[in-house]
Amino acid sequence: MTIIKTRLIRLSSRIACFSTMSEYSREVVCTNTKFYLFLILFLSLGSLQSSWARDVQLSAPNILIILADDLHWRDLGATGNQDVHTPNIDQLAQEGLRLNGFFASSAVCSPLRHSLYTGLYPIRSGAYPNHTMVNPKTRSIFHHLSELDYRVGLIGKTHIYPKVSFPFEHISSRAKDFNKAAAFINRDNEQPWFMIFASHEPHSPWHSGPRELYDADELSLPTWLHDNTVTRNALADYYAEISDLDAQVGRLLKIIEEANQSTETMVWFLSEQGSQLPFGGKWSLYDNGIRVAAFVRWPGRIVSDRSVDALIQYVDVAPTLVEIAGGKPQLVDTGNMRVTDGSSGFDGDSFISVLNGHHSAHREYVFAQNTTVGVYGYREPYPSRSVRDDRYKLIRNLASNNEFLIHGIHNQAVYRSWQEDSADNPELAEQIKWLSHRPPVELYDLRQDIFEKNNVAGHPEYMHVENRLGKALDLWMLEQGDLGIDTELKAKSRQHPGLEKNIKNKTMGKQ
Repeated sequence: MTIIKTRLIRLSSRIACFSTMSEYSREVVCTNTKFYLFLILFLSLGSLQSSWARDVQLSAPNILIILADDLHWRDLGATGNQDVHTPNIDQLAQEGLRLNGFFASSAVCSPLRHSLYTGLYPIRSGAYPNHTMVNPKTRSIFHHLSELDYRVGLIGKTHIYPKVSFPFEHISSRAKDFNKAAAFINRDNEQPWFMIFASHEPHSPWHSGPRELYDADELSLPTWLHDNTVTRNALADYYAEISDLDAQVGRLLKIIEEANQSTETMVWFLSEQGSQLPFGGKWSLYDNGIRVAAFVRWPGRIVSDRSVDALIQYVDVAPTLVEIAGGKPQLVDTGNMRVTDGSSGFDGDSFISVLNGHHSAHREYVFAQNTTVGVYGYREPYPSRSVRDDRYKLIRNLASNNEFLIHGIHNQAVYRSWQEDSADNPELAEQIKWLSHRPPVELYDLRQDIFEKNNVAGHPEYMHVENRLGKALDLWMLEQGDLGIDTELKAKSRQHPGLEKNIKNKTMGKQ
């Protein structure tokens, strides 16, 4: 019954634009109209009429998620960067809702993507180091939407495993294969579709995009970057790849427009996590690492050019999509049991009431973890956990006596140039030291210290905040089955060798 009503609703929207269709499309609509009108004769007209009115108002849309790769949340025109050229993404943000309080639960690609697709935090799903895999029997958004009569597909970067937990049509491994993307979008006008467009940009190495748009000497450097020629050239290369990503977004939205599907397609843009530049945030739990640029456009359903500061996480996306598609997220079985109560539902909660403007708040806290074991070039375990509310953030570095060392940061030309410059620059030397050695507890007042420079952990006037956030973090770790350093030491067992080999063979994730 639900599937029949969904298809009737979509058919009605096609009839509404009948005059603009080709002769072939008109013939398809007429044929299907006769079939579904025949079915209506066998349904209770009274009950159908009332439910029809509800479903037309909340009809299941096509759903497109555009996922960037290592894009710092500030590095878009829509989020305030005046140097980078992103007209298509900026327009998408203006036409939709800007989610200013959106956060990742991990600042590295593979666990983040598993979290997005499963609605589970990394440790509970088993997918917490990089190049990881979820626990056996884990079910993902691709299962849930397929069961709600969606065609489900992914184009571009995967970085998830095992395949049985992510049963999507792999449209192409190349995100820029727009002909195949268009074929998927246009294949069946009656059935709603769900597609992940997983770009490879702007993940390093940065070698694509319109580099001529960026004069390295004219760029305004973020406050966390040391200013020298190497840094400026790297930033210009990175910005060029962001413009490449923007062009991809423009192509994709044009395909949807040409298919006459713009009004019935819900489009999400998610920046993934921070960039690979030093202090750009990747592999860290500072806002530079885990804060996300997130925009959602749904013409006629979501008010355009609006922003909301509600705290939201990637784990909240899957239950939201299930509800939008007509399902009941509270009844979903993820295949993973929660330690504290034995339930197998999502870790996240639907925030449809934020999208439709009925509420301006969602979560009290957002949580995140970082695991270095298994990251290419790491030397010692350096696990971190964090909790953040709308003002404060608490970070625990569970092995702070060890050295935090990541090949992607410490072996790149930018970092090496900083080391050379630090010989006669004590302030820079301290900044470099912070990249490798941090205290066991960090606490930041984000209203006063947006770049998290002034650690107030242990200060008497903040002890009540530190205790409150600490209790929330302890409870979250308990619910997740997170044993801290013991969990970190088991991280290698949660990696999939095929994923790690694939990433190394394709230049550290540039697929």
